Parts: sequence; structure tokens; C-alpha cells
Amino acid sequence: MRGPELLRGREPRDGHEVLGQAARLASSGLLLQALFRLITFGLNAFILRFLSKEIIGIVNVRLTLLYSTIIFLAREAFRRACLSGRTDRNWTQTINLLWLTVPLGLFWSLFLGWVWFQILEVPDPNVVPNYGVGVAAFGLSAVIELLGEPFWVLAQAYMLVRLKVIAESLSVILKCILTAVLVVWFPHWGLYIFSLAQLLYTTVLVFCYIIHFMKLLGSREPTKKSLPISGMTDLLPHITVNGNFVNWNEAKLTWSFFQQSFLKQILTEGERYMMTFLNVLNFGDQGVYDIVNNLGSLVARLVFLPIEESFYIFFAKMLERGKSVKLQKQEDIAMAATVLESLLKFVLLIGLTITVFGYSYSQLALDIYGGSMLSSGSGPVLLRCYCLYVLLLAVNGITECFTFASMSKEQVDRYNFIMLALSFTFLLSSYFLTKWQGSVGFIFANCFNMGIRIAQSLHYIYRYYRESPHRPLAGLLPSPFLIVVYVVSGVVTGISEVFLCCERGWLARLLHIMVGALCLGATLVTVFFTETKLIFFIRTQFLPRYTKKKT
Repeated sequence: MRGPELLRGREPRDGHEVLGQAARLASSGLLLQALFRLITFGLNAFILRFLSKEIIGIVNVRLTLLYSTIIFLAREAFRRACLSGRTDRNWTQTINLLWLTVPLGLFWSLFLGWVWFQILEVPDPNVVPNYGVGVAAFGLSAVIELLGEPFWVLAQAYMLVRLKVIAESLSVILKCILTAVLVVWFPHWGLYIFSLAQLLYTTVLVFCYIIHFMKLLGSREPTKKSLPISGMTDLLPHITVNGNFVNWNEAKLTWSFFQQSFLKQILTEGERYMMTFLNVLNFGDQGVYDIVNNLGSLVARLVFLPIEESFYIFFAKMLERGKSVKLQKQEDIAMAATVLESLLKFVLLIGLTITVFGYSYSQLALDIYGGSMLSSGSGPVLLRCYCLYVLLLAVNGITECFTFASMSKEQVDRYNFIMLALSFTFLLSSYFLTKWQGSVGFIFANCFNMGIRIAQSLHYIYRYYRESPHRPLAGLLPSPFLIVVYVVSGVVTGISEVFLCCERGWLARLLHIMVGALCLGATLVTVFFTETKLIFFIRTQFLPRYTKKKT
């Protein structure tokens, strides 16, 4: 047993230090996500030529939903609670709390595996063989990944950026290589291919974290001195001197986040649950919808997700939960407001760009990516609607990132009731809109749901900064001239699509692409000259090396 004093480490405390590390984490996350998405983007285009859309639908919707549900329910709340706060903590108790994700994940794996195999519709074994093996493999992979949770949280808390980049890059690359090889050599294996690849991914991911900490703790690197552990055994569950296995304040906060995470999972993956439990689309249509959904959400996962994860840590360390703005350090409040304003402007402009240009280039993108299977029928309409949804996703991600990082436990509990009402509203609207409009109804329901969530977060942020001179929500107001440029670009590219795309040959397509490139270039130049505050923030926080060279 060890006392709390042995496991208290130095986390980044200075505001500028935390901001710099969060920005570096976000920047590396952007590169990491870019690598992931480019690889999986190419892999999906590749396997479309070898496997049926029914198998793709089962893997990308049914089995991936099983895996993500287990992971989300077992660890999301623990991550948010254990990464919250800016004061020293008893890391023994925090690590003990994190190890509870493993039995929790095992429970969800067994229970949901039974539901997926016994309750839900089982696909025709002649079309999708080895379904039971796929359910077992994806459930097991979730439990394996949870074994690395204490390592992941410690790495995030102490900004071990390189570790995350290496671990996730290596595991994704190996998974994709194995999938591609098996698809070419053994396409008749069906779900065996994706089961083996998924198990390889989680195993490599966990071993990367374990091996890194083993090497780090056995070395004399300066990073080791700041860590709250001295050996690998410190990362195992222990009973502390005071007899408390966990920090009960963290445990209560975890329970609050767990209730919230359960509801958020329904809202985030609502359309997949609808497809899985209510059978509103067949497995083939699910496959097409998922491909379009992944293509549409490419930038959301590529850019927005790593920014949200990294700056959640920044806001959680800068702001004290449950305290009025007046009672906190004003330098930290001002810095948080400045960062929030810049982030809102950054993601808003990315979302607007995707919405404006995505409308005129959706059909061309689908035709190049998957051929007539995707570009005909409802595919282009799906992707156009999804471009609008990406804009809402962008704003919601940052506003909720700030909201959840600064809310007190009581506020989180109250927000859970709002999320509960939103969950039921979303499910009902998804069902009726899908019956009315088909798969496009899912996107309409998501837009409606996201709009309400944004309104809730904006209301909270406005009230949070009401008694201060800071107005971070000004980041949602682009310059008037830039708005005019966006409107003109949308009109020009829309006319270009009518006359040049997409059945008039490759020369016309290239001309259509050139028109879009010119309009996009004009838009970026306008951003550079009208949004100078945002450009300064990007250069100083996301491109520090570039800034140093220029100075």
C-alpha cells in the first residue's frame, strides 16, 4: 500500500503552458486523424470492389455499433471525470477508478453480445456467414482495449502526444494491411476478415501503451520525473493508506457523466440504433448509407474530434467547476474566452466551407469514390444534406466541449434531464422522418437534434460569461464580406454543376473542379484578410514552429 503523497504528480498548471500543450495535442491529433481517414478512405473504396454491400452494412453498422456502444458506456464517463480538474490528485485512487472500466466493459460485452445475437435479426448465413463469430470478436476487442485505459488517461493528462500518435497510427495501419490482404486472398471468409483485423487493432493499441510506459519508467528521461508513478506496478489497482479504494468525488462525477454518456450515445449513434433495432433499412441500404455517412463525416472526424478532445482538457484545467467567473483567476477566464472565440470561428468557417462547396460536388465525389452504386439514387442527396449537418456538428462540438468542461456536478445532472428529453425526441423524429423521407430522414433528425443541443450550450456559455467583459460567442459571427464571398461561391459552383457535371465526360468534370478550386481559393484569401484574429491564433497555437521561423 502507498500513501497519497507518493502518487501526486505535477500536471501542467500555467495557462500558457496548458494552452500550448493542448494545441500541440490537437495539431498531432489532426495529423493522426488525417492519416487514419486517408487510409480507411482508400481501404473502403478498395473493399467495395471485392465484398457485397450487405457485408459492409453488417460490419460498418451492426458490429461497429456493438463495439462503440461497449466502449462508450464503459469508459467515456471515466475519461471525462478523471481528466477534469486542475489540482493535484491522488493518482492511486484515480487509477483504481479507471480499472473499473474492465469489469464494466465485460458486463456490457456479454449483455450486448447476447442482445446482438439472440434478440436482433440475424442476417442470412448464405449472404453474410459467420455472424456469431463477428459479434464475439468485436465484443472481445472492446474488453481488450479497456485494459489500456489507465495508460491512456495518464498519457493524456501529462500530454504524452507522441505516444498517442505512434500507438494509434501503428494499430490502424496494421489493421488496414491485414484487412486488405485477407480481402484479396480470402474474400469468402466474410466476417472472419474484419474480426481478425479488429482484434489485431485493439491488441496492438494496448501493447503500444504498455511497452511505452515500461521503457519510459525504466529510463532517465526528464518526462519520467513529472509522472506520478515510479514503476509499472503503480498502474495496477491498490488499496491506499486511508483505506479508500477510489476518490468518491471522482466516482460521483463519473456517475453523472455516465448518465449523460448513455444519453449522448443514443443521440450520437441514433440512426444506427434505429437501423439495427427497428429494421427501417435492409442490410444493403445500411451499407450504402454508412458509406455516404463516413464520407460526409470525414472532415468532422478528421478535424473537429481531435480539437474537441484536446481543448476539453485545456478548458477543464483552466476553469474551476461550479465557481462563478468572478471568483476565478481572471487571467485564466480571459484566456479561456479568447480560445473559445477563436475555436468557434475556426470550426464555423470550416463548416461553412463544407456546406457551400459540398452541395455542388457531392455527386462527383460519390461517383469517383464508389461508382454508380453510390452516385445514383439517393446518394448525392444524402451527402448534400450531410454537408449541412457537418456545419452543425462543428459548432456543437466546441460549445459542448466548453460546457462539459466547466459545468458543476449539479449542472451536469440537470443537463442529463435535457439530454433525456432530446433522446426521445430524436428517436421519434428519426422514425417518422425515415418513414417519410427514407434514409435522408436520419440526417434531418440529426440536424434538428444538433440544433437544439447547440441552443442549450450557447445559452449556458452566454450566462457563464454574462458577468464578465468577455464575449466569446462573437466567434460565431463571420465578417459580412466573407459571407458575400460564400454566397457568390455557392451560386457559381451550383451553376457549374448544372452545365459541367457529371455525365458530360472527364473534361467537363475537370472544368467543374477548376471552378470550385478558384472559388475556394478566393474564399481562403478572403478569410486570411478579414479574420486576422483567427489567423493569429492558428499561427501562434497550431503552427508554433512556423511562427518561430518567421520571427
